[in-house]
Amino acid sequence: METVQELIPLVKEMMAQKPSGKLVKLYLVGGVLALFGVVLGLMETVCSPFTPASRLSDEDAAALAALRAARERQALQAQALQEKDKQRDAILCNRALANRQHAS
Repeated sequence: METVQELIPLVKEMMAQKPSGKLVKLYLVGGVLALFGVVLGLMETVCSPFTPASRLSDEDAAALAALRAARERQALQAQALQEKDKQRDAILCNRALANRQHAS
């Protein structure tokens, strides 16, 4: 239901069908919980820019530093593997050319 104009005909139709008391209570509880969720979501959205992101505990800072170091090590290993592959490809290419010259 996007607007209140859509909600009013729904309520009128429900009342015309004469729902039981338990069903009305269920609708009210669901509506209250939905409204509570909306209010909490709005509060979180409004207050989230004001929470300080610079308040990292010592454990969080150490974990972040370890993660960065691990990423750097992985990047260096990947670069070393690429260099080895390039050297291996160059050697294979030279061998192939040398074989072709002798074969002709």
